[in-house]
Amino acid sequence: MSVVFCGICPHPPIAVPEVGGEEASKVSATQEALLELGRRVVKSAADTVVIISPHAPIFRDVVGINLSPQLKGDLGNFRAGNVRYLLDNDLALAREIKRQSADMGMPAVELTEEEERQYGISLRLDHGVVVPVYFLRRAKLKTPLVHVSMGLGPPQKLYLFGVAVRKAAETLGRRVALLASGDLSHGLTDDAPGGYLPGGKEFDSELARLLAVPDAEGIVKMDPKLVASAGECGYHSIVMMLGALDGYDVKAEVLSYEGPFGVGYLVASLEPEGKNPEKSFLQRMRSERQAEREKKQAGESYLVKLARNTLESYVSGSPPPAPAEIPEEFKKKAGVFVSIKKHGQLRGCIGTIEPVRSGIVEEVTANAISAGAHDPRFQPVRKDELDDLDYSVDVLQPPEPISYLHQLDPVKYGVIVRSGRRSGLLLPNLEGIDTAEEQVRIARQKAGIRPDEPVELERFEVVRYK
Repeated sequence: MSVVFCGICPHPPIAVPEVGGEEASKVSATQEALLELGRRVVKSAADTVVIISPHAPIFRDVVGINLSPQLKGDLGNFRAGNVRYLLDNDLALAREIKRQSADMGMPAVELTEEEERQYGISLRLDHGVVVPVYFLRRAKLKTPLVHVSMGLGPPQKLYLFGVAVRKAAETLGRRVALLASGDLSHGLTDDAPGGYLPGGKEFDSELARLLAVPDAEGIVKMDPKLVASAGECGYHSIVMMLGALDGYDVKAEVLSYEGPFGVGYLVASLEPEGKNPEKSFLQRMRSERQAEREKKQAGESYLVKLARNTLESYVSGSPPPAPAEIPEEFKKKAGVFVSIKKHGQLRGCIGTIEPVRSGIVEEVTANAISAGAHDPRFQPVRKDELDDLDYSVDVLQPPEPISYLHQLDPVKYGVIVRSGRRSGLLLPNLEGIDTAEEQVRIARQKAGIRPDEPVELERFEVVRYK
């Protein structure tokens, strides 16, 4: 028992006759293909259908799984409120997918009425689900459903979600059909919803070619610039679905593709036929990732290696390794900032303007934990994130007072602003900070100092270790 069928289904409401009327005939190829897809799901004898939708509530680093006891949705927003569904939710499978996803390193969150109130989201089935369900029901499919929100993380990580769905199906003895809801480029023509996008046709053509093979690795590793240029809403859903087929021979067929309204609608069927370890992109990905990690760590400076080892030990609950012999230059005292980034985005940054501990090494170990676990702007770093983090350590040189903004250089100098007991600091050479005025404005904000309040300024240099 496992994932027995995978498919890709577009979701144009106009394809539903109750919405599109006469215009629905312009996507007749999509209608027929969606019906055929439904018939194939029925033939697979799936116990449950899992649908990944790009129009469900979406979160940056996690996948959402709808845990409403019953799943409700309609096409009322498209003037067809009579097209409505009340479906059983396979809660046991939903919760097992969440557990397996966390184990794989692709965290999922349960979306309940509490989250609905807290975040102002809706747990009603969106049109990314209701449109495919319309055709599944016409094909006589009557299984329970699991409603999943598309993720926005790196493709290599999203791929793990499909693997988790397969593991959940195996654990519970379910036959599961996993469907990726999504349209391709929204910019195929001048009158398309996104206007004409030069990369749209190329993206759609390349994705269709790779799906027909199928080449999961090629899809996961598609040029991010091409994906971004297409104005699509299905790529991430498709990547998430493909993980369920990892290590299997797959019979793939593109059932239809058309774009009469400037949006690419592709329907595809992917049926697992048997295990084939040579088809495991996951194993290759893990090997590549380990090699990259080892290469990166081999080039780390002493202080960065110390910061990484400290936070990894803290998050994992294990004692930190004894530091290597401390170089003479790090036995002195200095203020230190530890910065952590994830996929190029800040994940935490904590430091000390002046030394408060016995030496630079002690400053780094304390601030590494604070940056990863106690920066109030972020949730604490999770264990599954550790491999994705990059560190830098700034050792501050003694600050000097200045009187004028022209004495600052945002590339060379950091700035400290002081007003009474309040102070704010901004490090030098930060992406997007190009002027002294910006430096001081942001430092004021960090300290809670109003723009009209007088301040004392200091500048400082840093030695940055990577």
